[in-house]
Amino acid sequence: MNRRRVSLAAAGTAVLLVAGVVAAGTTSANAAGTVTASFSTNSWGTGQTATYTITNGTSSAITSWTVEFDLPSGTTLGSYWDALMSQSGNHVVARNRDYNGSVAAGGTTSFGFNTTGAGTPANCTVNGAPCGGGSAPPPTTAPPTTQPPSPTPTPTTTTPPAPPPSGSKVVGYFTEWGVYGRNYHVKNIHTSGSAAKLTHIVYAFGNTTGGRCSIGDSYADYDKAYSAADSVDGVADTWDAGALRGNFGQLRRLKKMYPNLKVVWSFGGWTWSAGFTQAAANPAAFADSCYSLVEDPRWADVFDGIDIDWEYPNACGLQCDTSGPNAFKNVISALRSRFGSSALVTAAITADGSNGGKIDATDYAGAATSLNWLMPMTYDYFGAFNAQGPTAPHSPLYSYSGIPQQGFYADAAIGKLKSKGVPASKLLLGIGFYGRGWTGVTQEAPGGTATGAAPGTYEAGIEDYKVLKNSCPANRTIAGTAYALCGNNWWSYDTPATIAGKMSYARSQGLGGAFFWELSGDTANGELIGAMR
Repeated sequence: MNRRRVSLAAAGTAVLLVAGVVAAGTTSANAAGTVTASFSTNSWGTGQTATYTITNGTSSAITSWTVEFDLPSGTTLGSYWDALMSQSGNHVVARNRDYNGSVAAGGTTSFGFNTTGAGTPANCTVNGAPCGGGSAPPPTTAPPTTQPPSPTPTPTTTTPPAPPPSGSKVVGYFTEWGVYGRNYHVKNIHTSGSAAKLTHIVYAFGNTTGGRCSIGDSYADYDKAYSAADSVDGVADTWDAGALRGNFGQLRRLKKMYPNLKVVWSFGGWTWSAGFTQAAANPAAFADSCYSLVEDPRWADVFDGIDIDWEYPNACGLQCDTSGPNAFKNVISALRSRFGSSALVTAAITADGSNGGKIDATDYAGAATSLNWLMPMTYDYFGAFNAQGPTAPHSPLYSYSGIPQQGFYADAAIGKLKSKGVPASKLLLGIGFYGRGWTGVTQEAPGGTATGAAPGTYEAGIEDYKVLKNSCPANRTIAGTAYALCGNNWWSYDTPATIAGKMSYARSQGLGGAFFWELSGDTANGELIGAMR
């Protein structure tokens, strides 16, 4: 499910157990006018997730970079992201991708990778010079540039990546309420490097009260004033007549910085799906109300279409709907007619692949003809909403021996939707940027009993990846996802390594790409979205 979290402030500060995190080769952010590279790792003994951060300490932009290093004996390169990497013996070469080769003077970029075996690399060089700083190589020895130079970034202009080919959509949710307790703003999409890797943002959520599309939180949406320091482009909001503030205003500015980025406004979600039952009784009136709101002249340029997150048509979520198997198709068809062929019309849908389950309750194939894509929510299958367990990974890609419910895994949902006639190219695989956990657990393997939900920063039983990667590093995998027992708390979540596996699955199935819930769960440098891209 896509959750609407209602707590506006953190219940407390999570304690981060960072004893397993080590840093090596750390350099000054602007070391003596040279390009440097610093290494950090989250190690669990038998493996690690590592990051190199390249810092341009010179007075001019660079247009490419190459980092080389030697891994310790017995350590092998695994999955990687934000670089093109190769290994020969123990020697590894990492070169920039087309979207992150340009680094402004004083700027930084990063790439990451997983290894089997752990340890600090040796003999590190960046563009032929020592990673810790040193003499720059002569021009004739510089690594070849494979892409044209890009202009130095400024606060108001960003060189965007080229539009992705078909089948490589990377779609991420941004939550309107994240600006409160989570302190996550549109600016963070830019500073984390995520904006350059996203193809689409889904803005969650608008309400469906009375079978009509309506504003979710007017203050967060279009009234909150941003200072220059907090604004995505470094320009403060004004109170001038007609000025657009809040998330909408910030998204407008983000789109100017990244012209290829598209934004759709999502309505519904777990909490606000009740109005869809009334919408299904008069789909045309619902579509008219949605069009009027999304295309309001105050923010029409912000949104490229609409997303529907009905949990669940002709089935039960927070409440039950009995509109019939054609209700969803009729609502989507009315939206397509009202918004026209050029707008995006998308939907987040159930991922219940069980026999006689929620997918079977609705004509999703019929609706697919009017949708640009469908997003089966292949996460939240299991969790501490069953307080005593059994423990189980909440986002399994495949089935496994002992899975608590048949059909509750991603491959079952994808297979069922395809078998019903939904084109693979219109399906996006869902990934959670968070984990679900239990407490009172003694068994490391899935299937153990529990006494309740593990403590979470904002909600019991749920924690962001950016916290879990340090507080409970995943050291086991099952069914294509990861888990760990830390003390008496058992957590499951996706890591860069398991995401790489899921993206390989998406490609092998011919899917249109992947989506995730949600941006604020990732690290400050966007580890997970880097693995997706």
